[in-house]
Amino acid sequence: MASKLLVGTRKGVFMVGRHGGEWRIDRAELLGDPVTMVLAERDGTLHAAQDMGHFGVKLKRSRDGGSTWEERPVPAFPPKPDDVVDLDPMRGTPIPWDTKRVWALEGSPRDGELWCGTIPGGLFHSRDGGDRWQLVESLWKHPDRKFWVGGGADYPGIHSVLVDPRDPDIVRIGVSCGGLWMSRDGGASWDCYGQGLRADYAPPDQAYERRGQDAHRLAQCIAQPDHIWIQHHNGIFKSTDGGLTCTEITNAQPSVFGFPVVAHPRDPLTAWFVPGKKDQWRYPVDGALVVSRTRDGGETFEILRNGLPQQHAYDLVYRHGLDIDADGATLAFGSTTGNLFVSENQGDSWQNVSHYLPPIYCLRFVN
Repeated sequence: MASKLLVGTRKGVFMVGRHGGEWRIDRAELLGDPVTMVLAERDGTLHAAQDMGHFGVKLKRSRDGGSTWEERPVPAFPPKPDDVVDLDPMRGTPIPWDTKRVWALEGSPRDGELWCGTIPGGLFHSRDGGDRWQLVESLWKHPDRKFWVGGGADYPGIHSVLVDPRDPDIVRIGVSCGGLWMSRDGGASWDCYGQGLRADYAPPDQAYERRGQDAHRLAQCIAQPDHIWIQHHNGIFKSTDGGLTCTEITNAQPSVFGFPVVAHPRDPLTAWFVPGKKDQWRYPVDGALVVSRTRDGGETFEILRNGLPQQHAYDLVYRHGLDIDADGATLAFGSTTGNLFVSENQGDSWQNVSHYLPPIYCLRFVN
């Protein structure tokens, strides 16, 4: 069981530890700065991405457990050629060739290898622990990128990067709104998969267009990574063939809408979600904060409430606000209202760590 949790918030990174069976905040780092993404590598190296507003995006790295942080290079786009027209097809506005937000950071079975997803839809690759970043031009220049549109953000964004633990050259990504993509050659080439994903916000004749799907978050079972769970804008989907085809799950209660999903690291039939009211509302159904869990591949769902507020709770949990430890039993999630919860029994009961954190953007267990 992990004994540490890294929490990225609107006002810094909070280091949370387990002490005698109780989880509590140990200290705050980078205090006051918005942290949009965190990553804890296998060797203990920590990364934090910051959105500094007028001062742009910054990346920080710590090699001593978060006591000190060094600034590292930010993934940067090449200059936009004068003859390139790059417009959001829905808004008709230019897509900037500039990193607006780091929305995904993932490691790899290869030491020193990192992947970074950004708004506006750029994927970057580092082979030296983040000292240098290279834009994955095969994806950025893919002709189908012109179909990607901004979802909740003004521009398309890559929020999920799944590196196959069996073969680090197999990489899957989720794009809002651009669907599910896969590379089998380390990013040299890409294909859009996700047949069966359905967008209820699109005209009926375009509902199954793979390049326009708003997959909010992707999660894979580490032991069987071809088993993928997808929390979509209008539903829950699963795939058993690595994302090539997807099956819609329609019976999840109290809602199929949400942002985060995590998969059990060993059991491909088990996954957790934080449901909410859809579209403009985006708060827990009936003001009752719950986590939903399936243990049979989506055939049935349990609604987990023990320890969670059941009246006047209006917590929103972002895509990266839910995580599961490698033990398959310990989970944590944090919300935009500053609530942080931990469960050590697969979600059967929850301990509140804090009611008073800044809005929580992301969190990760540190092993």
